[in-house]
Amino acid sequence: MANLFEQDRSYVLGDTELDVIGNREKLAQWRHKGTGPAYYRLGRKIIYRGVDLNTWVNARRVEPYKGGQD
Repeated sequence: MANLFEQDRSYVLGDTELDVIGNREKLAQWRHKGTGPAYYRLGRKIIYRGVDLNTWVNARRVEPYKGGQD
């Protein structure tokens, strides 16, 4: 399981590293729908932990079909 984000780092909106999973608007949509990565809300600030981002990303990993066509 490879990590896209540093496990022990916190990320805030505006960090360019978050762009790999979505822009600010997409992250806001996911928070509203409850489908995005886990986050903390401290006042108006949104904080994502690297470990939570990696968990969320790895849960969306798709294993390609390994069967061949004859």
